[in-house]
Amino acid sequence: MEYARLGRTEENVSRLIFGCDMVGGLMINAAPETMAKAVDLATKAGINWFDTAARYGDGKSEENLGRTLRELGLSPSISSKFHVLPGEGDIPGQIERAVEQGLKRLGMDRIELYQLHNNILSAESDKGLTADQILGAGGVVETLESLRGQGLLKYIGVTAIGDAPACCQVINSGHIDTAQVYYNMINPSSALLAGSNLAGGGHDFTGILDACAEADVGVIAIRTLAAGALASDAYDGRAVITRDSEPDDERVKAAAVNALLGQKFGSRQQSALRFALAHPQVSCIDFAAGTVAHLEEAIDGADMGPLPEDALRDLAKLYQSNFGRG
Repeated sequence: MEYARLGRTEENVSRLIFGCDMVGGLMINAAPETMAKAVDLATKAGINWFDTAARYGDGKSEENLGRTLRELGLSPSISSKFHVLPGEGDIPGQIERAVEQGLKRLGMDRIELYQLHNNILSAESDKGLTADQILGAGGVVETLESLRGQGLLKYIGVTAIGDAPACCQVINSGHIDTAQVYYNMINPSSALLAGSNLAGGGHDFTGILDACAEADVGVIAIRTLAAGALASDAYDGRAVITRDSEPDDERVKAAAVNALLGQKFGSRQQSALRFALAHPQVSCIDFAAGTVAHLEEAIDGADMGPLPEDALRDLAKLYQSNFGRG
């Protein structure tokens, strides 16, 4: 397993981190002995970071992760995430209760990285938070800084989904240590510079990785398999987290990518992971396995290293052709 610097945190993080979310579901739905087997396999392979959230399985992910780590006597770095309900007000109170409950479920005294998991929007809405609500007085960052001062968390992060300009404003604020960034072979727009044309349509994240580079914000790549579209023909589109993303369109794009790459660079899953690892700004990939076998395959893929330059050039041509659609 290779490691990379996680931006301004200076943490040395494994290129693949263990995601405990609902898309894979292993740390929510599997039997306790299977969870233990997966966590043990991951740590022995060199994975040193585990990511969870309060909403994953209504707290079950945090509970199961904490219990499993205690049973195995392991203490890797942990990141978790929280949501704020805009309509309920009292942002500080919501966050304070969330971190208290999360630490209780995990059975821990501190979380290394605590991440806002709301959409970041340009205008006020019940669908997310604005940059002002995050950065302003009485907002998210001020509350997290207070909790950090109490020793309850070490780093502050966001999930950079929503409106790209608002995400970039938050990233560029100097208050954020890490960002989870949507980046995959059917929507690589976060790697484009602001003002570029989005290849193939879909949700536009242009400028986000560039903003992370400028602010030295550590990048955790998410949805590198596009919620399964790049890994399986059984993709049903139910796990899409972005706007302007149509399952039928994503199936067409995934088919074009898979036809181009074939098995030359590993399995579909491995090629998708290797694509994300090839971007110099990506420190690590948050990967959530559904089975131990899927985790083994992902570890092998990460060990293969980034996709080679010729494959990246072929993908760039595919994007220029709108995934072969002219």
